[in-house]
Amino acid sequence: MENLTCDLLILGAGSGGLSVAAGASQMGADVILLEGHKMGGDCLNYGCVPSKALIASAKTAYAMGHAEVYGVADAVPQVDYAAAQAHVADVIAQIEPVDSQERFEGFGVRVIREYGRFTSDRVVEAGGYRITARRIVIATGSSPLVPPIPGLDAVPYLTNETLWELRERPDHLLIIGGGPIGMEMAQAHRRLGSQVTVIEGAKALGKDDPELAEIVLDQLRAEGIEIAEEALAQEVRGQAGAIEVETKDGRVFKGSHLLVAVGRKANLDKLNLEVARVEPTKSGVKVDDSLKTTNRRVYAIGDAAGGLQFTHVAGYHAGIVIRSALFGLPAKTKTAHIPWATYTQPELAQVGLTEAQAREEHGDRLEVARFHYHHNDRAIAERKTKGLIKLMVVKGRPVGVSIAGHQAGELINLWSLVIANGLKISAVSNMVSPYPTIGEINKRVAGAYFSPKLFENDTVKKVVRLVQRWLP
Repeated sequence: MENLTCDLLILGAGSGGLSVAAGASQMGADVILLEGHKMGGDCLNYGCVPSKALIASAKTAYAMGHAEVYGVADAVPQVDYAAAQAHVADVIAQIEPVDSQERFEGFGVRVIREYGRFTSDRVVEAGGYRITARRIVIATGSSPLVPPIPGLDAVPYLTNETLWELRERPDHLLIIGGGPIGMEMAQAHRRLGSQVTVIEGAKALGKDDPELAEIVLDQLRAEGIEIAEEALAQEVRGQAGAIEVETKDGRVFKGSHLLVAVGRKANLDKLNLEVARVEPTKSGVKVDDSLKTTNRRVYAIGDAAGGLQFTHVAGYHAGIVIRSALFGLPAKTKTAHIPWATYTQPELAQVGLTEAQAREEHGDRLEVARFHYHHNDRAIAERKTKGLIKLMVVKGRPVGVSIAGHQAGELINLWSLVIANGLKISAVSNMVSPYPTIGEINKRVAGAYFSPKLFENDTVKKVVRLVQRWLP
């Protein structure tokens, strides 16, 4: 057993761990990074990157079959599912060097390709190494949650980790779970030629504003996706190519393949946390606002911290840890400005509070402004008029924005900036957007907030008439 020491030891080479490693090492810290599986973690290998690559293939197929409205003859797409999966693999391969062991060793990081486990509150063993660190960061990410549905263990099923191994298109894909992963993969596979049924125990896209979620769900149903809500899976049976899912209310859904997409669980099993005096929770590791665990030398970031499970959150956490662990400066996390997006078509995005959450928290102080996509000239030109943006405002400042529509994931960026910096709505209304752009929607919803105050205000009208009487 070789003894090593370092300033910062990072467990996990996913998005958060890599960000901490790169930043800390380049700023002079002695950094060791442990990774027992693939560099790049879930996002690169199983999550964000491959899913968006497959969605791109699906969008192309759908566009070919729906071109007539633009004056171009519709064509029946000849989908080669294996080639689409090869496209996914190629996209991963192009990004892999950015997350590679060689690149991070070039930064001065010592990369050890082993899993780590605590043997004391500041010592971790990994393979043939015993590592003592001044500070330790748990960045082990998460894995697909497989629910204890009777019969599931006897039936072949897919998760977001194994889906990318498929080379033959599913004839009829059953998906248990109507969250973002489930709905994205439902639409992608439907557009690539599969029959698709989504089985959701509660409401599909249930974490988003229901009015905006319904815009997305209506489109998915129009494309031929069956979405069964309030359908809690009670039993799974069958065999490869012939799988049945029975729900609590007696409904039976039949398909050729099964994808389980009900959520994720933090990867903590290998860590031996009790020895490190690190307290786990149901969703991850217990942390304070500075991401410190119950062992003050140990931080947890990203999915391991048990909060919002997004790649960009892990990157945000990395900045907090670098500020705290390297410079000893106070740094606390906030969540109000953290956006998320579901990359269906139309897209669905959220930052801050939904309308229901804002009404519960702020009551009568809340004002809600709305703007529909069908009033945006660029959306009309591109036939992307199905959509809505809702702006939740308290005392002139936004507390939440919900968007369903074309490029919602891009539009939400501005509102994260506004909320993060405590800007007023006037900052957005003062902005000048190039015409015609989808981005004008952000300015127009800000205008919709001010319109009643200016155009339906008797005092304003009296002042204007008075000024006009005296102006030369």
